[in-house]
Amino acid sequence: MCETADGESDRSARDKDQDPDAAGDDAAGHDGDGAERAQFSALLEDSAEDLYDNAPCGYLSTLLDGRIAKVNTTLLDWLGHTRAELVGRKRFSDLLTVGGRLYHETHFAPLLAMQGQISGIALELKAADGSRLPVLVTSVVKTGTDGQPLLIRTTVFDARDRRAYEQELLRARKEAERAHEVAEAERMRLHQVLAILQNSLLPPALPQVPGVEAAAYYHTASADQLGGDFYDLFALGDGRWGFFLGDVCGKGPEAAAVTSLIRYTLRAASLHAGDPAQALDTLNAALLERYTGNDPRYCTTIAGTLTPRGGDLHVTVASGGHPPALLLRADGTAHYLPTPGGMLVGIMPRPHFTAATTVLHPGDTLLLYTDGLTEARTADGPRYSEDALHAFAGTLAPAGAQQTVNAMTGLLESFGEGLDDDTALLALGIPARDTHTGGAR
Repeated sequence: MCETADGESDRSARDKDQDPDAAGDDAAGHDGDGAERAQFSALLEDSAEDLYDNAPCGYLSTLLDGRIAKVNTTLLDWLGHTRAELVGRKRFSDLLTVGGRLYHETHFAPLLAMQGQISGIALELKAADGSRLPVLVTSVVKTGTDGQPLLIRTTVFDARDRRAYEQELLRARKEAERAHEVAEAERMRLHQVLAILQNSLLPPALPQVPGVEAAAYYHTASADQLGGDFYDLFALGDGRWGFFLGDVCGKGPEAAAVTSLIRYTLRAASLHAGDPAQALDTLNAALLERYTGNDPRYCTTIAGTLTPRGGDLHVTVASGGHPPALLLRADGTAHYLPTPGGMLVGIMPRPHFTAATTVLHPGDTLLLYTDGLTEARTADGPRYSEDALHAFAGTLAPAGAQQTVNAMTGLLESFGEGLDDDTALLALGIPARDTHTGGAR
């Protein structure tokens, strides 16, 4: 086996003699290893004292009473002091700002005495020129072999970059808070403006109609948008009264502009037209004239007239694609008042509107509503419907106008977030007679 090994060594030597590059590579490898070892040796030649004195952080050692016994050059350079000015002459607390000294005496020193160490405390050191240096301080109590404390070793890290970062975060946070306050104030101002505009599209109060009880309610689905629902009740002269309720397609300022046009047009048309169907014809022509081309505007509406006769109230209504009115009778029944053939207002040049009539007796109530009620989402998921509304109204009849609106308001509130559209209610009725006195109740 020795011969084999020697033979291999001889062949290796001969190979190197025949291949000078291989020998050179070996020599270069040895030279590279030597240079690397030399670099490590140069680093290891730094003394522990030099590493302490020129560390990238500050070091100081203090006696138990706080007097500085040793401090490194790094910390001296940061503070602009000489070693002679600090060692044996100053205490660690003397390097702190006023607030820092209070914190040191009341929290830092007592916790250090109890725990034997404390780390990552944010303080400010006062430099010789009066400037402040934000630092993070870690202190450890050194004990002897008998466990008794001998001195305190403290490490100080420069926290100027961290403080600048924290201040930038604080500045950004304050700016964000100010921006939020401005946005919130603007939102509240917008809500106030929208509320004023919304109220301007509705009658401030329903007029007092002799022998008639009237009640209305308006639910705004969003405080950030103008709604498109509307209603009104007004005198026509000769003891007759006009009324209407409807819903404009869309929301926002554009819908509000259409609502304003509809209200004033219907009021004027009702004063001059022979019946509500003719008033809807006039409104249809006004919408087609005003909104043409690529920006059509239309609405659903139900308009009518009230004519008192001998204690009863004769009602004529015409519908333009609107849900039918509900009749709550004094005998406890409830049914819809059909208005067949009603088409959307503002879509076609010559739509067909048909009038229907009914008579309200004492104790009867006529309820008009927009589709925000019948299209609300119920807790079970499906939309509320006209069938459900009919069944609910059957539990109310007989009910006066205000009682009916109050019940419907409670129904709307029960939908919660499911009520996602504006809803208008208008109830008109004749108070029931008191059977004992013969008067109205």
